[in-house]
Amino acid sequence: MNFSQRSMLPASFLRATAAALVVATLAACSGTAKPKPAELPPNPAVLGVRQAWSIRIPKVAFPLTTDVSGDRVTVASSDGTVTMIDARSGQESWRASVGVPLSAGVGSDGSLVAVITTDNELVALQGGKVLWRQRLPAQSYTAPLVAGRRVFVQSADRTTTAWDGQSGRRLWSQQRTAENLVLKRPGVLIAVGDTLVTGVGGRLVGINPSNGTSRWEAPIAAPRGTNDVERLVDLTGSVSRVGDSVCARAYYASVGCVDTSRGTLLWSKPASGADGISGDDRFIYGTEDNGNVVAWRRDNGERAWQIERFKYRTLTAPLAVGRSLIIGDAAGLVHVVSREDGALLNRLTPDGSPIAAAPVLSGNTVVVVTRNGGVFGYRPE
Repeated sequence: MNFSQRSMLPASFLRATAAALVVATLAACSGTAKPKPAELPPNPAVLGVRQAWSIRIPKVAFPLTTDVSGDRVTVASSDGTVTMIDARSGQESWRASVGVPLSAGVGSDGSLVAVITTDNELVALQGGKVLWRQRLPAQSYTAPLVAGRRVFVQSADRTTTAWDGQSGRRLWSQQRTAENLVLKRPGVLIAVGDTLVTGVGGRLVGINPSNGTSRWEAPIAAPRGTNDVERLVDLTGSVSRVGDSVCARAYYASVGCVDTSRGTLLWSKPASGADGISGDDRFIYGTEDNGNVVAWRRDNGERAWQIERFKYRTLTAPLAVGRSLIIGDAAGLVHVVSREDGALLNRLTPDGSPIAAAPVLSGNTVVVVTRNGGVFGYRPE
C-alpha cells in the first residue's frame, strides 16, 4: 500500500558530518576456505516452468533490489543504466543512464524511479529521463522507497530523509545516532498503510511519513558481544508483510515479526543468515548462511521444516509464489521448491552467471536478474 498523497511541510535538520564506517561481509573475515557445495540431485521437473522473455542490460555487481509496480518491473546495472520493463510482454518501456555507477536501487511507483549513486546522489527519473538530483549526507545501500508522490531514503549513517517526488525538494529528515559499524547491504524501508517502516540497528521503526516523527519501535535483535564487530546488528534485505504483520531478518542474529498497528514484537527466533525473507499467511521462509532453507511458522516462529539440499551454496532470499519457493544461487541456478515441505520441483539455468538479486513476481511472471545482466521472465506452464 502507498501512503496517502497529502502534502507535507519541510522540517529542519542537522546534516551528518561524516558517513558511517561500513563493512561488506563479516562472515568473510575468517579467511578459511568455503566448504564444497552439496551435490545437486537430478532435476525432477515436476512443475512445468517456461521462459517467457528475456532482455539484456549491462552487468550487475551492486546490491540490486528489483522493483515491481503492477506490471512494470524496473532494474538497474552497476554502470548507472536504469530500465523499466513491461513484465507481460518483456518489452522495454524505457532505458536511461544516470551517468554514474550505482550503490543502491531501484525504487519506483511505476512512474517515478529513484536510485542512489556511488557519489552519494539521489537521482529521480521519469519517462526515461533524469528528473532531478540531490546530494545525500552519507552513503546509502538501501533502495529508495517511492510512495505517495515522495521519495524516502535511508542513509548508512541511520538518517532517513523524505523528498518531493517531482521537484526534489527535501521535506524532512530524521537523524539517528550512528553506530560505529553498519552493513554495506540493503536495509528495510517499506510503506505499511500510512506508516513508513524502516530498520534502525536491530529495530523496526514506524515513522510518520508527513513529518518524520517516530510512532513506535520494536526490537527484533539486540547488540551482543564486547566489541563493535560482535555488537553489529542490522535489519537487512526483503521483508514479508501480511496485513499489519511485518517479518524481517536481523543480519546473522534472528528472524522476527512485528505487529505494525501497535508497534509490538510478536516473536523473534535465532537465525544465521544475511539475506532477506519471504512469506505467506502461514510461514516465513529464509535461506541461512550454510545454504539451508528454513520455514518458520508465522504465528509463533517455531520451525515448520528445514532442508539441507543446497548446503554451502550461496543463495538469494526466497520468493514465495503459488505453491513454490523460487531461490537463486551463486552458481547461476534457480531452484523451485515446495512451500509445504521444501521438496525440489524444478531447476532453471538462466545464463550461467550468478543470480544478482532475489527473484520477484509481477502478475504471473517471475523475474530473475543475473550478474551478467540477463533479465528473464518465467511463467508456469
